[in-house]
Amino acid sequence: MKKIELKFENEEGKTVTFSLDNPVEPVDPVAVSEAMDAILSENAFFSSGGDLVAKKSARIVERNVSEIEI
Repeated sequence: MKKIELKFENEEGKTVTFSLDNPVEPVDPVAVSEAMDAILSENAFFSSGGDLVAKKSARIVERNVSEIEI
């Protein structure tokens, strides 16, 4: 399963990550950046370390699991 991770910095300088399942691919970096800007400008989320103050990064993460029969 793939996820998109949006990483922000909060008021304490710590990284806050939001993960969303099944991102639309190919990812549009401009749209992702604009969405992150909207999250910041709307103060849409709160973290235990205070408000989100800056974008840090965004990435697609894919996790593969292979069961081992024992």
